[in-house]
Amino acid sequence: MNTPNKLTMLRIIMIPFFVVFMLVDFGSWSKWAALAIFVIASLTDTLDGYLARRDHLVTNFGKFMDPLADKLLVCSAMICMIELGRIPSWVVIVIIGREFVISGFRLIASDNGVVIAANYWGKLKTVCQMVMIVVLIADLGGGFVILEQILIYASLALTVISLVTYLWQNRSVLSFQD
Repeated sequence: MNTPNKLTMLRIIMIPFFVVFMLVDFGSWSKWAALAIFVIASLTDTLDGYLARRDHLVTNFGKFMDPLADKLLVCSAMICMIELGRIPSWVVIVIIGREFVISGFRLIASDNGVVIAANYWGKLKTVCQMVMIVVLIADLGGGFVILEQILIYASLALTVISLVTYLWQNRSVLSFQD
C-alpha cells in the first residue's frame, strides 16, 4: 500500500477517535482534542491527494477510498453537531442526501465507462464544510455565532449549487439509461 493510500486509511481510523472526543465529555479539553483530530484528518486529505498526483501514485483503491473517507469524516462531524445542538438536522440531511445522489450518479457513470471528476463547486463545498466544522467545534461564542450561521448556510448553498451543476454538466450520463 502506497503512502497516499496509507494516509487515506489513517483518516478513516481517526474518525472513531474524533467522534468519541466530540461526544464524550472528558473535560474542557475534549473539544480541542476533537478539533485537532479533525484538522489533522482534513490535512491528510490534502496531503494524500498531493502525493498521489505528484508521485504518480493514483490507484483504483485511492480513487474509491479517498472520497469515501472524506464523506465519512465530514458526515460524522455533522452528525455529532446535530447531537450537540450546533447545526439543524435538516441541513445535514440535505448535505448527506447530496452525497448519496452524487455517489449514485458516479456509479451509473462508472457502469458506462465514464469517469466523472470533482468540479470547482464540489471542491469549494468541501472546503466550506470543513471550515464550518472547525468553527462549530471550536464553539467560540460571541461574534463567532454569526460566522457559524454564515458558514452553515454557505455550506448548504454550495451543496445545492454543486449538486445542480454536477448533474447538469454530466447529464449525458443519464442518457445511457433506459
